[in-house]
Amino acid sequence: MSEKLRVGILGGTGMVGQRFISLLDNHPWFEVTTIAASARSAGSTYEEAVKDRWKMDNPIPEGVKNIVVKDLHDIEAVSGEVDFVFSAVDMSKDEIKAFEDAYAKTETPVVSNNSAHRWTPDVPMVVPEINPEHYEVIPYQQKRLGTKRGFVAVKPNCSIQSYTPALNALKEYGIKEVVVTTYQAISGAGKTFKDWPEMVENVIPYIGGEEEKSEKEPLRLWGHIENGVIVPAEGPLITAQCIRVPVLNGHTAAAFVRFDKKPTKEEIIEKWTSYKGEPQKLNLPSAPKQFIRYMEEDNRPQVKLDVDYENGMGVSMGRLREDTLFDYKFVGLSHNTVRGAAGGAVLSAEMLKALGYITKK
Repeated sequence: MSEKLRVGILGGTGMVGQRFISLLDNHPWFEVTTIAASARSAGSTYEEAVKDRWKMDNPIPEGVKNIVVKDLHDIEAVSGEVDFVFSAVDMSKDEIKAFEDAYAKTETPVVSNNSAHRWTPDVPMVVPEINPEHYEVIPYQQKRLGTKRGFVAVKPNCSIQSYTPALNALKEYGIKEVVVTTYQAISGAGKTFKDWPEMVENVIPYIGGEEEKSEKEPLRLWGHIENGVIVPAEGPLITAQCIRVPVLNGHTAAAFVRFDKKPTKEEIIEKWTSYKGEPQKLNLPSAPKQFIRYMEEDNRPQVKLDVDYENGMGVSMGRLREDTLFDYKFVGLSHNTVRGAAGGAVLSAEMLKALGYITKK
């Protein structure tokens, strides 16, 4: 019998679910044994369920083609076959909250890509290189849920990954104010150009709810645990604009930053390139060897050339220069469906396993 942990994918037929399937192919710790989706797909093999809807560049992994898709509402049946689940379901936020809690109450850990639980006070929202100590809130959540091994953990919004790691590396200089504009790929909406032809040669200056997430979620990452809940940081002040652009994968950010104690350009680059978090120290399977890199060329980072840096798990920074109004400005790039979505959740699950929160049932 395989020593790998048995994984279920909730919402496995959607774009993020497909990215989970793709990333977990031949994973050294995890094996996809169960895929659950809507009643429409239930009863079909996975290959049958996604044959006209497979959106990844690589083919459907052989190991999952013949898995018979379960109804994700059959919670007992799904949870009985797995050690933990990844959640990428498409429902209302209230439905997702109830749904993920129901899975957790079967003593099945839930690592979620969804936004529904990001502001639940005892649910950790973690970028493993930034705030893994927030996992320590899990026992308080388990007490609320009445569980011993079941819990929900989430990852933050994809749009903040292209600038928040860079800011985190510079926290010692006292970040006061940030202005950021993100230029976001259409896969962030679960779309391809085939699905969304009106995005070809187009820019849409609105993404519902995205600006609020971009301004507030970094503060939760920088918060602390107090009385069994996560208390967000009070600053810095962040203001954001989020724009949909005709790019398939890759969110770009243009950021302007003011510090309490202004570093030199050389100090900033050194802090970025030498930055290591717990995933790097633990050498987790999905962890980028170098989380943040700096590119000296004036015309980098570029989506076409740089989005797959470190298999899509690294963050590329460029165009760092002093600003006339703020202290510095720079450009960042991250892969929104790898680091920003499924890949970030896989890394979180690896961290949770390393810390002993996810184990075999």
